[in-house]
Amino acid sequence: MKKLMLLSVAGMLILTSCVSKKDFVALETKQKETKDLLNSATVKLNSCLSDKAASMARVDAMKEQLADLRKSNQDLIDTKGNLTTLTQKGADNLEKSLESLKEKDLKISRLQDALTKKDSVTLAIVTSLKKAVGINDPDIEVNVEKGVVFISIADKLLFKSGSYNVTTKAKDVLAKVAKVIQSKPDFEAMIEGHTDSQTFSKGVLIDNWDLSVKRSTSIIRVLQELGVNPSQLIAAGRSSYVPLAENNDTAENRATNRRTRVVVLPKIDQFYEMIEEEMKNLSKEN
Repeated sequence: MKKLMLLSVAGMLILTSCVSKKDFVALETKQKETKDLLNSATVKLNSCLSDKAASMARVDAMKEQLADLRKSNQDLIDTKGNLTTLTQKGADNLEKSLESLKEKDLKISRLQDALTKKDSVTLAIVTSLKKAVGINDPDIEVNVEKGVVFISIADKLLFKSGSYNVTTKAKDVLAKVAKVIQSKPDFEAMIEGHTDSQTFSKGVLIDNWDLSVKRSTSIIRVLQELGVNPSQLIAAGRSSYVPLAENNDTAENRATNRRTRVVVLPKIDQFYEMIEEEMKNLSKEN
Protein backbone atom coordinates (compact mmCIF):
# COMPACT_ATOMS: atom_id res chain seq x y z
CA MET A 1 0.00 0.00 0.00
CA LYS A 2 2.98 2.36 0.69
CA LYS A 3 4.24 1.68 -2.81
CA LEU A 4 0.87 2.66 -4.19
CA MET A 5 0.90 5.95 -2.32
CA LEU A 6 4.44 6.73 -3.52
CA LEU A 7 3.38 6.05 -7.09
CA SER A 8 0.36 8.33 -6.64
CA VAL A 9 2.53 11.18 -5.32
CA ALA A 10 5.02 10.66 -8.14
CA GLY A 11 2.21 10.68 -10.65
CA MET A 12 0.83 13.88 -9.20
CA LEU A 13 4.26 15.56 -9.46
CA ILE A 14 4.54 14.50 -13.05
CA LEU A 15 1.02 15.57 -13.83
CA THR A 16 1.49 18.98 -12.22
CA SER A 17 4.25 19.58 -14.55
CA CYS A 18 2.25 18.50 -17.56
CA VAL A 19 -1.41 19.30 -16.87
CA SER A 20 -3.37 22.39 -16.05
CA LYS A 21 -4.49 23.28 -12.52
CA LYS A 22 -8.07 22.27 -13.28
CA ASP A 23 -7.02 18.84 -14.43
CA PHE A 24 -4.77 18.52 -11.40
CA VAL A 25 -7.62 19.22 -9.01
CA ALA A 26 -9.77 16.66 -10.77
CA LEU A 27 -7.01 14.08 -10.53
CA GLU A 28 -6.43 14.89 -6.90
CA THR A 29 -10.13 14.40 -6.16
CA LYS A 30 -10.09 11.10 -8.02
CA GLN A 31 -7.04 10.02 -6.09
CA LYS A 32 -8.77 10.83 -2.79
CA GLU A 33 -11.81 8.82 -3.79
CA THR A 34 -9.60 5.92 -4.74
CA LYS A 35 -7.81 6.14 -1.40
CA ASP A 36 -11.15 6.15 0.44
CA LEU A 37 -12.30 3.10 -1.50
CA LEU A 38 -9.02 1.40 -0.70
CA ASN A 39 -9.38 2.15 3.01
CA SER A 40 -12.97 0.92 2.97
CA ALA A 41 -11.95 -2.30 1.20
CA THR A 42 -9.13 -2.77 3.71
CA VAL A 43 -11.54 -2.38 6.63
CA LYS A 44 -13.96 -4.86 5.05
CA LEU A 45 -11.12 -7.29 4.35
CA ASN A 46 -9.93 -7.14 7.94
CA SER A 47 -13.51 -7.64 9.13
CA CYS A 48 -13.88 -10.67 6.86
CA LEU A 49 -10.60 -12.07 8.07
CA SER A 50 -11.72 -11.59 11.67
CA ASP A 51 -15.08 -13.24 10.96
CA LYS A 52 -13.30 -16.11 9.24
CA ALA A 53 -11.01 -16.63 12.23
CA ALA A 54 -14.01 -16.61 14.58
CA SER A 55 -15.88 -19.00 12.32
CA MET A 56 -12.89 -21.35 12.15
CA ALA A 57 -12.63 -21.26 15.95
CA ARG A 58 -16.33 -22.15 16.21
CA VAL A 59 -15.86 -24.95 13.66
CA ASP A 60 -12.96 -26.36 15.67
CA ALA A 61 -15.04 -26.14 18.86
CA MET A 62 -17.96 -27.85 17.17
CA LYS A 63 -15.64 -30.56 15.86
CA GLU A 64 -14.43 -31.18 19.40
CA GLN A 65 -18.00 -31.26 20.68
CA LEU A 66 -18.94 -33.66 17.90
CA ALA A 67 -16.01 -35.92 18.79
CA ASP A 68 -17.05 -35.82 22.47
CA LEU A 69 -20.64 -36.60 21.54
CA ARG A 70 -19.55 -39.51 19.35
CA LYS A 71 -17.38 -40.86 22.16
CA SER A 72 -20.21 -40.46 24.68
CA ASN A 73 -22.58 -42.17 22.29
CA GLN A 74 -20.17 -45.08 21.81
CA ASP A 75 -19.70 -45.34 25.57
CA LEU A 76 -23.46 -45.46 25.99
CA ILE A 77 -23.71 -48.16 23.32
CA ASP A 78 -20.95 -50.18 25.03
CA THR A 79 -22.58 -49.70 28.44
CA LYS A 80 -25.94 -50.73 27.05
CA GLY A 81 -24.33 -53.82 25.56
CA ASN A 82 -22.68 -54.69 28.85
CA LEU A 83 -25.91 -54.09 30.74
CA THR A 84 -27.75 -56.27 28.26
CA THR A 85 -25.17 -59.01 28.76
CA LEU A 86 -25.33 -58.65 32.53
CA THR A 87 -29.11 -58.58 32.45
CA GLN A 88 -29.16 -61.73 30.32
CA LYS A 89 -26.69 -63.44 32.63
CA GLY A 90 -28.76 -62.34 35.62
CA ALA A 91 -31.90 -63.70 34.01
CA ASP A 92 -30.15 -66.99 33.21
CA ASN A 93 -28.81 -67.27 36.77
CA LEU A 94 -32.22 -66.47 38.21
CA GLU A 95 -33.83 -69.09 36.01
CA LYS A 96 -31.23 -71.67 37.08
CA SER A 97 -31.81 -70.75 40.74
CA LEU A 98 -35.55 -71.17 40.33
CA GLU A 99 -35.05 -74.54 38.64
CA SER A 100 -32.73 -75.60 41.47
CA LEU A 101 -35.29 -74.53 44.07
CA LYS A 102 -38.01 -76.44 42.23
CA GLU A 103 -35.79 -79.54 42.16
CA LYS A 104 -35.05 -79.22 45.88
CA ASP A 105 -38.74 -78.77 46.64
CA LEU A 106 -39.50 -81.92 44.68
CA LYS A 107 -36.79 -83.85 46.53
CA ILE A 108 -38.09 -82.63 49.88
CA SER A 109 -41.59 -83.58 48.82
CA ARG A 110 -40.36 -87.05 47.84
CA LEU A 111 -38.61 -87.49 51.18
CA GLN A 112 -41.69 -86.29 53.03
CA ASP A 113 -43.77 -88.79 51.08
CA ALA A 114 -41.36 -91.56 52.06
CA LEU A 115 -41.45 -90.51 55.71
CA THR A 116 -45.23 -90.22 55.60
CA LYS A 117 -45.41 -93.70 54.16
CA LYS A 118 -43.20 -94.97 56.98
CA ASP A 119 -45.33 -93.16 59.57
CA SER A 120 -48.46 -94.71 58.06
CA VAL A 121 -46.93 -98.17 58.31
CA THR A 122 -45.87 -97.41 61.91
CA LEU A 123 -49.42 -96.39 62.80
CA ALA A 124 -50.77 -99.58 61.23
CA ILE A 125 -48.32 -101.62 63.30
CA VAL A 126 -49.37 -99.88 66.52
CA THR A 127 -53.02 -100.56 65.73
CA SER A 128 -52.31 -104.22 64.96
CA LEU A 129 -50.24 -104.69 68.12
CA LYS A 130 -52.78 -103.06 70.38
CA LYS A 131 -55.53 -105.25 68.96
CA ALA A 132 -53.37 -108.35 69.28
CA VAL A 133 -51.97 -107.96 72.80
CA GLY A 134 -54.86 -106.05 74.38
CA ILE A 135 -54.47 -102.40 75.30
CA ASN A 136 -56.15 -102.84 78.70
CA ASP A 137 -53.41 -105.11 80.11
CA PRO A 138 -51.33 -102.96 82.52
CA ASP A 139 -48.36 -105.32 82.16
CA ILE A 140 -48.19 -104.93 78.38
CA GLU A 141 -47.61 -101.48 76.91
CA VAL A 142 -47.53 -100.49 73.22
CA ASN A 143 -45.94 -97.12 72.43
CA VAL A 144 -44.18 -95.14 69.72
CA GLU A 145 -40.90 -93.35 70.46
CA LYS A 146 -39.22 -91.25 67.74
CA GLY A 147 -41.04 -93.12 64.99
CA VAL A 148 -40.24 -96.56 66.44
CA VAL A 149 -42.93 -98.94 67.75
CA PHE A 150 -42.21 -101.01 70.84
CA ILE A 151 -44.01 -103.43 73.15
CA SER A 152 -42.92 -103.37 76.76
CA ILE A 153 -43.77 -106.58 78.65
CA ALA A 154 -43.49 -106.77 82.43
CA ASP A 155 -40.93 -109.23 83.78
CA LYS A 156 -43.49 -111.19 85.81
CA LEU A 157 -45.31 -112.24 82.61
CA LEU A 158 -42.22 -113.76 81.06
CA PHE A 159 -39.78 -115.08 83.66
CA LYS A 160 -39.50 -116.26 87.22
CA SER A 161 -37.17 -114.29 89.49
CA GLY A 162 -33.51 -114.70 88.51
CA SER A 163 -34.40 -117.03 85.61
CA TYR A 164 -34.09 -116.72 81.87
CA ASN A 165 -36.48 -119.59 81.09
CA VAL A 166 -39.69 -118.34 79.47
CA THR A 167 -42.86 -119.28 81.39
CA THR A 168 -45.76 -121.15 79.82
CA LYS A 169 -48.00 -118.13 80.41
CA ALA A 170 -45.56 -115.91 78.50
CA LYS A 171 -45.89 -118.04 75.38
CA ASP A 172 -49.53 -116.96 75.02
CA VAL A 173 -48.44 -113.30 74.98
CA LEU A 174 -45.50 -113.98 72.64
CA ALA A 175 -47.80 -115.83 70.22
CA LYS A 176 -49.71 -112.57 69.70
CA VAL A 177 -46.46 -110.67 69.19
CA ALA A 178 -45.24 -113.31 66.73
CA LYS A 179 -48.41 -112.93 64.68
CA VAL A 180 -47.84 -109.19 64.28
CA ILE A 181 -44.12 -109.59 63.36
CA GLN A 182 -45.02 -112.23 60.77
CA SER A 183 -47.49 -109.83 59.16
CA LYS A 184 -44.67 -107.30 58.61
CA PRO A 185 -41.91 -109.21 56.75
CA ASP A 186 -40.16 -105.95 55.79
CA PHE A 187 -39.66 -105.03 59.44
CA GLU A 188 -37.29 -106.29 62.12
CA ALA A 189 -37.95 -106.98 65.79
CA MET A 190 -35.24 -106.27 68.35
CA ILE A 191 -35.76 -108.03 71.68
CA GLU A 192 -34.28 -105.95 74.51
CA GLY A 193 -33.73 -107.48 77.95
CA HIS A 194 -33.71 -105.08 80.93
CA THR A 195 -32.91 -105.85 84.58
CA ASP A 196 -32.89 -103.95 87.86
CA SER A 197 -29.62 -102.76 89.41
CA GLN A 198 -29.29 -105.44 92.09
CA THR A 199 -26.16 -107.51 91.66
CA PHE A 200 -26.90 -110.87 90.14
CA SER A 201 -24.75 -113.95 89.61
CA LYS A 202 -25.97 -117.50 89.20
CA GLY A 203 -24.53 -120.54 87.46
CA VAL A 204 -23.27 -119.51 84.00
CA LEU A 205 -24.61 -115.99 84.50
CA ILE A 206 -21.87 -113.63 85.64
CA ASP A 207 -23.90 -110.41 85.99
CA ASN A 208 -26.99 -108.50 84.84
CA TRP A 209 -25.53 -108.18 81.32
CA ASP A 210 -25.61 -111.94 80.99
CA LEU A 211 -29.11 -112.16 82.44
CA SER A 212 -30.53 -109.46 80.13
CA VAL A 213 -29.01 -111.01 77.01
CA LYS A 214 -30.01 -114.59 77.95
CA ARG A 215 -33.60 -113.45 78.48
CA SER A 216 -33.53 -111.80 75.03
CA THR A 217 -32.25 -114.93 73.29
CA SER A 218 -34.76 -117.10 75.17
CA ILE A 219 -37.66 -115.01 73.85
CA ILE A 220 -36.16 -115.06 70.33
CA ARG A 221 -36.10 -118.86 70.40
CA VAL A 222 -39.78 -118.96 71.39
CA LEU A 223 -40.70 -116.50 68.61
CA GLN A 224 -38.75 -118.60 66.10
CA GLU A 225 -40.62 -121.72 67.29
CA LEU A 226 -43.85 -119.78 66.74
CA GLY A 227 -42.95 -119.32 63.06
CA VAL A 228 -41.21 -115.90 63.02
CA ASN A 229 -38.45 -115.61 60.40
CA PRO A 230 -35.20 -115.56 62.43
CA SER A 231 -33.67 -113.06 59.99
CA GLN A 232 -36.13 -110.51 61.37
CA LEU A 233 -35.02 -110.99 64.98
CA ILE A 234 -32.26 -109.15 66.85
CA ALA A 235 -31.04 -110.05 70.35
CA ALA A 236 -30.06 -107.20 72.68
CA GLY A 237 -29.35 -106.86 76.41
CA ARG A 238 -29.36 -103.49 78.22
CA SER A 239 -28.64 -104.76 81.73
CA SER A 240 -29.80 -102.15 84.30
CA TYR A 241 -28.55 -99.07 82.45
CA VAL A 242 -31.81 -97.88 80.86
CA PRO A 243 -34.18 -97.85 83.85
CA LEU A 244 -37.75 -96.56 83.79
CA ALA A 245 -37.66 -95.80 87.52
CA GLU A 246 -34.45 -94.01 88.46
CA ASN A 247 -34.33 -95.43 91.98
CA ASN A 248 -34.19 -99.14 92.70
CA ASP A 249 -34.94 -98.65 96.40
CA THR A 250 -38.37 -100.33 96.37
CA ALA A 251 -39.65 -103.67 95.13
CA GLU A 252 -42.15 -101.84 92.90
CA ASN A 253 -39.44 -99.76 91.19
CA ARG A 254 -37.24 -102.80 90.66
CA ALA A 255 -40.18 -104.67 89.12
CA THR A 256 -40.78 -101.70 86.77
CA ASN A 257 -37.18 -101.75 85.58
CA ARG A 258 -37.21 -105.52 85.00
CA ARG A 259 -38.88 -105.73 81.62
CA THR A 260 -38.50 -106.92 78.05
CA ARG A 261 -39.03 -104.63 75.09
CA VAL A 262 -39.93 -105.84 71.61
CA VAL A 263 -38.84 -103.00 69.31
CA VAL A 264 -40.48 -103.16 65.87
CA LEU A 265 -38.57 -101.08 63.32
CA PRO A 266 -38.19 -100.90 59.54
CA LYS A 267 -35.12 -102.44 58.02
CA ILE A 268 -32.78 -99.49 57.59
CA ASP A 269 -31.48 -100.60 54.21
CA GLN A 270 -35.01 -101.03 52.87
CA PHE A 271 -36.01 -97.64 54.21
CA TYR A 272 -33.11 -96.00 52.35
CA GLU A 273 -33.91 -98.06 49.26
CA MET A 274 -37.42 -96.61 49.38
CA ILE A 275 -35.96 -93.08 49.48
CA GLU A 276 -33.45 -93.87 46.72
CA GLU A 277 -36.26 -95.21 44.55
CA GLU A 278 -38.10 -91.92 44.98
CA MET A 279 -34.95 -90.04 43.97
CA LYS A 280 -34.59 -92.18 40.83
CA ASN A 281 -38.20 -91.46 39.90
CA LEU A 282 -37.51 -87.76 40.35
CA SER A 283 -34.44 -87.95 38.07
CA LYS A 284 -36.44 -89.68 35.35
CA GLU A 285 -39.11 -86.98 35.48
CA ASN A 286 -36.44 -84.28 35.05
